Amino acid sequence: MQKRRLGRTDLSIAPLVLGGNVFGWTADEAVEQVERGFLVGAGLNAIDTADAYSRWVPGHKGGESETIIGKWMKDRGNRDKVVVITKVGSDMGQGHKDLSAAYIEKAVDASLK
Repeated sequence: MQKRRLGRTDLSIAPLVLGGNVFGWTADEAVEQVERGFLVGAGLNAIDTADAYSRWVPGHKGGESETIIGKWMKDRGNRDKVVVITKVGSDMGQGHKDLSAAYIEKAVDASLK
């Protein structure tokens, strides 16, 4: 699949991106493994996620999607083949949205773990 340059970066991604909001929510881990295997096998190389994904599920705190994607990349050793796109700023229990520089830095740090 032909890749396109992502903005002013050195990254190139396929024109389609896998949405990761179902990971840790409506898709169980076995289905997720198949979907993500298809992602790389089909030439797609980007997954969209967010720190808030699945926070709305009872018993979840948010970040489950990022955790599942991170574990998958670690288990497969394919970090250099996948571009992870994440978002921050949602209310993660602090009672309000936050896009301050300090919050973004803290959220990005948490997402990378």
